[in-house]
Amino acid sequence: MPDNREFTLYEAIGGEKAVRKLVNAFYPLVQANPLIGPLFPDDIEPVREKQFLFLTQFFGGPPLYSERYGHPMMRARHLPFPITPERADAWLGCMSRALDSLQLEEDLKGFVLERLKAPAYHFINS
Repeated sequence: MPDNREFTLYEAIGGEKAVRKLVNAFYPLVQANPLIGPLFPDDIEPVREKQFLFLTQFFGGPPLYSERYGHPMMRARHLPFPITPERADAWLGCMSRALDSLQLEEDLKGFVLERLKAPAYHFINS
């Protein structure tokens, strides 16, 4: 009997292990970035864990973020921080470099980045 289940982006990039690897590669880049690093707390671990939960859900994996924190409401959660177009671009640049750690095919990497552009630019508030 054929499997008619939908294949998710979460599965395409490698599931839990890949999302964890992505997040772990991403935050050192963010912290070193002069545009966005100062927006993050010194203790990055809680932020890193929330990002793992969110990206797991965002990419079509288990709804870990919602199960723990309720609806993501990401725009509202980012309103206290001055997010400019340049900062959104810096965030996406860090994510692009972090995605390199997953050694995805270029088409898949491009698709992931395209998917992340909408929320990155949606958070712009300054």
